Amino acid sequence: MASDEEIRYAIMNGISFSGAKKERNEDPNKVKTKARGKQYHTGAHGSGSAKHKAEIRQNVKKRASQRRGK
Repeated sequence: MASDEEIRYAIMNGISFSGAKKERNEDPNKVKTKARGKQYHTGAHGSGSAKHKAEIRQNVKKRASQRRGK
């Protein structure tokens, strides 16, 4: 059983159940957002919105105004 001091400390300071903090292994070469990843950009990872955006990008590339400089 807890002593009077421990109970008093818990009442005054509260009890934290957060547990131990895990170390984060951050890779400096890791892509920070999905928008910069090639799979997201091409719509290959399966998201409906990514596929839709990739289709729009393809249509923009096909436009004559976009092919002028090539």
